[in-house]
Amino acid sequence: MPKLIIIDGNSVANRAFYALPLLSNTQGLHTNAAYGFTTMLLKLIEEQQPTHFLVAFDAGKITFRHKEYTEYKGGRAKTPPELSEQFPLIKELLTAFQISQYELAGYEADDIIGTLTRLADETKMEVVVVTGDKDMLQLASDQVTIALTRKGISEVELYDPAQIQEKYGLTPLQIIDLKGLMGDSSDNIPGIPGVGEKTALKLLHEYSSVEQVIEHAGELKGKMKEKVEQHAQDAIMSKQLATIYREVPMEGEWDKLAYSGYDPSALQGMFRKLEFKSLLEKMDFSGAGDNGADSSEAEAPQEALQVVVCADEAGIGALVERLDSIQAVHIEVVGENPHVSEVLGAAFYSDGTSYYVPFDVLTGELAGRVCDWLADADKAVPVYDMHKIKVALEWNGVALEGVSLDVLLAGYLLDPTESALTLDGLASKYGLPGLPSDEAVFGKGAKFQVPPLDALSEYIGRKAAAIHRLTPVLHEALEKNGMHKLIFDLEMPLAIVLARMERQGISVNVEDLKQYGQELSAQLEQIVSHIYELAGSEFNINSPKQLGDILFDKLGLPVIKKTKTGYSTDAEVLEKLEPYHPVVGEILHYRTLAKLQSTYVEGLLKEVRPETGKVHTYFRQTIAATGRLSSQFPNLQNIPIRLEEGRKIRKVFVPSEPGWSILTADYSQIELRVLAHISQDERLKEAFVNDMDIHTKTAMDVFGVTADQVDANMRRQAKAVNFGIVYGISDYGLSQNLNITRKEAAHFIEQYFAVFQGVRQYMDDIVKEARQNGYVTTLLQRRRYLPEITASNFNLRSFAERTAMNTPIQGTAADIIKLAMVKLAARMSEEKLESRMLLQVHDELVFEVPPHEMETMRRIVSEVMESALALDVPLKVDVDDGLNWYEAK
Repeated sequence: MPKLIIIDGNSVANRAFYALPLLSNTQGLHTNAAYGFTTMLLKLIEEQQPTHFLVAFDAGKITFRHKEYTEYKGGRAKTPPELSEQFPLIKELLTAFQISQYELAGYEADDIIGTLTRLADETKMEVVVVTGDKDMLQLASDQVTIALTRKGISEVELYDPAQIQEKYGLTPLQIIDLKGLMGDSSDNIPGIPGVGEKTALKLLHEYSSVEQVIEHAGELKGKMKEKVEQHAQDAIMSKQLATIYREVPMEGEWDKLAYSGYDPSALQGMFRKLEFKSLLEKMDFSGAGDNGADSSEAEAPQEALQVVVCADEAGIGALVERLDSIQAVHIEVVGENPHVSEVLGAAFYSDGTSYYVPFDVLTGELAGRVCDWLADADKAVPVYDMHKIKVALEWNGVALEGVSLDVLLAGYLLDPTESALTLDGLASKYGLPGLPSDEAVFGKGAKFQVPPLDALSEYIGRKAAAIHRLTPVLHEALEKNGMHKLIFDLEMPLAIVLARMERQGISVNVEDLKQYGQELSAQLEQIVSHIYELAGSEFNINSPKQLGDILFDKLGLPVIKKTKTGYSTDAEVLEKLEPYHPVVGEILHYRTLAKLQSTYVEGLLKEVRPETGKVHTYFRQTIAATGRLSSQFPNLQNIPIRLEEGRKIRKVFVPSEPGWSILTADYSQIELRVLAHISQDERLKEAFVNDMDIHTKTAMDVFGVTADQVDANMRRQAKAVNFGIVYGISDYGLSQNLNITRKEAAHFIEQYFAVFQGVRQYMDDIVKEARQNGYVTTLLQRRRYLPEITASNFNLRSFAERTAMNTPIQGTAADIIKLAMVKLAARMSEEKLESRMLLQVHDELVFEVPPHEMETMRRIVSEVMESALALDVPLKVDVDDGLNWYEAK
């Protein structure tokens, strides 16, 4: 039997946005609503097996209801930009899912859904309506089931007429009367003041409808009689406003809504764009190439290529004879983490021939000459991902030097928002002979399998040929964009520095880490006991339902946020409840310590390499569109240091040599200093030139007070605005950070721009520049393209404008610390220092230093970092040292 699913698009997107934390991808695009919406679609497709599918959206703010009641929905807060910018993404996802979407000017999604359910009733089609809006219950029938979202959107509660009768004692159409009596503050529908759901149900059970209640008002008692008589017209109007219009002019052609499944290529592309990594791993996109197209080798145009397998003396001899004419090298590394990855082999390309050497041969006695050649810094050959292959090779005793171009870094710099930076993706982008994807050759997840030698050598050989073909194309593009210095003086030298740092690793005192884990466990036990004592009973603290019952039903705390069927107990809610009862603070403390225990104590213990006693993180250069480095295996950039318990984790990071110390160097407010330079705002420049506290200075200027009148709250607000401006914060974002109203936050931002007019001018100018050029650049010419800057869609355009404002600031700050790392590595080598650079964490560098070099290192680290790039305001670095990373801060 045909089954139609209809989703109330605006309702579900709103619920997803508020149910999930404010997620964003590496481009800064918020994705939480899109992610929640996607998971719901996947669940519905799997569980409901629809034959027809539609998502209905509101077309605009004004509908025919506003003609009847101008204040309709008048009390609603403006949609946060963090949500509104996601609606175009959701619609793109629907296109990839091949799900129909519909909106019509003058009508709400409710009306479209109402009309379709009426048509479905007439044609006897089974329909499931997914919504967060209880008003939709009026549409339930023998054919139509309403699925109300609950627990955010992770679950739905199904209602047909029988279930509505069981829960409310009403028919579906009486739901309209219920709304007429009790009103709806979210839609600004008045109803009868003082009549809530309980009272409205009681009245309807006795009198059946709004009209009957009004007709029998004389039978009511006391104030209820008075309220009904005074607000009878409001109740009738409210009922009319709550009635879903079911005669929208639309064709009932079910074929247009037919659903036969998603487009694997397009959906894979969207998941990559939005960085839905867990969904990419979970989904089976067999047949989908990295670029959203079928990339099977049979259909990809191939160049003529001879592949020679060099697995014996004769084969290696043939390669050795050609070493002077090798034009590209490809090393095939399997797995994301190069510290534990398997190297399958190497391909050496020369004039139409690729010489493939299996890795066991490369590391054996036969290939000594080949390894010597790889280690020769005087040769010059292009490769793909020099950083990763250097690390993987060095763990196996093979050195790699003499790289002329890293085509991965080149592709990334030419377009850092490009999701397909794989070799096959780059080849396709630049119109070169096609390659199959890694997934097509090796399979994915549990299906991963190394193919036979002939297929493997052919594939890796073709990759080496692709690197050769890409090299001149990328060189030309880099030259055209003025990026030669950026790649050859910064990014490629940095890749070598990072590989050296990662191979070195940082020592972990495992016993201290285990001891700290035991301390956390003991603290957690005490906190749990205290929570039970304060709550007056034992319960599962990790259960939102049980916690909600304790906080709101038993302790009577004010309800901050509520889903259709339960209470929200997320961090935002608990932070607002903390002043009301001591148990809330204890629960927040419990959550913090539990996270430390699981993620950072147990997680770090798993990452310590037994043979070195160290963790060897992996820094990614080609992830963030701003140029920032990211850290994996483990992620050492996310260790929580705002709380003392989090900072204590740093105690276990110690020098690898006895008697040595850890030294840290941290740029002070680097992004605000960059903003002062780029914007040329005189007040900002004055603050930094005179070494003033920038947050105090901002508070003085915005509030119009002297330094001694700036209190802690003023400085805190100024700090939030200072850093928020750099990231293009909205009034909604600032209101969440400071726990103030959006109106207050908007006023604060207005005051800031009124004072710092140079910053305002910079924001205006950079948006115009982006609109003219289609991109923005950092001071070192790192480029970020913004195709949506001229989009007709307001939300897409607004996001691009905010990105244009903050990318030059964040990107330049990232460039500066990278430049400092390259220069420091060179300086330390020149002075033949034993000290080692170990980590980069945000704006901080971490070193291990022998005692006799401490004075020298403190001096040169400050000199190099503070002079890394000349700005119109001074760069400032805070340098500290100690017996471990904690003490050095």
